[in-house]
Amino acid sequence: MNARVDHLEAAPLAPAPLSTEQQIGQIAVQLPGATAVFRRLKLDFCCGGQVSLAKAAADKGLDANAVLAELAALQRSDAVPEAASPSALIDHILVRYHEVHRAQLPELIRMARRVEAVHRDNPHVPAGLADHLEEMHEELLSHMLKEEQVLFPMLKAGSNPFVGQPIGMMRAEHVDHGEALDKLNALTNDATPPQGACNTWRALYAGIAQLGDDLINHIHLENNVLFPQFEASAVPSQGCGPSGCACSGGGTLQA
Repeated sequence: MNARVDHLEAAPLAPAPLSTEQQIGQIAVQLPGATAVFRRLKLDFCCGGQVSLAKAAADKGLDANAVLAELAALQRSDAVPEAASPSALIDHILVRYHEVHRAQLPELIRMARRVEAVHRDNPHVPAGLADHLEEMHEELLSHMLKEEQVLFPMLKAGSNPFVGQPIGMMRAEHVDHGEALDKLNALTNDATPPQGACNTWRALYAGIAQLGDDLINHIHLENNVLFPQFEASAVPSQGCGPSGCACSGGGTLQA
């Protein structure tokens, strides 16, 4: 996991086209985040997922094109702004990753709890998945808040000789996130649903796969693109290696 983060090169992916003629179950599986939209609009993507978006919307008196537009907004690119300044890169990270993680995890937790409850007798059920996602959610919220309230304002203000310690702490927490992803992959067989899995189970694993990709790209941009621009001029922290172990005196970065 950590080697993948260290050497990953983010590649923009072209979003797949959406159509009102697609089955809503297919959209739920292929487009992470769609389940939250369908649930809010009371569109049954699980047991009733074999009907087209157009028919499902019409049956509920909804405008299919309006629903399609809302779904299209969930399609996100990983492209980084060309020749981005540190400030522009930080803004990209906030919108593309911080906001997305905050939207992703509550829906994944909800679906995981449902799958664990409905399919508790299935030998392939990912027991403990919802609890693990909740732990990841709490850790990510804490991590992102530290960046938003402390580190990112420091970086946007320009060169700071003491920025090495908070960067080191964030790097150390990135390692923890990588270990959490490894456990997530183990619980879900690398986000591979078992044969015969229902649409909710398949959509859950599609969302987990996206979460993993997003988190890896997020860490890559910070570790390999943003942080090195400031570390060269930072005062070396005492007692810590280049990864920043967050030892003595500053075990936590206060938000």
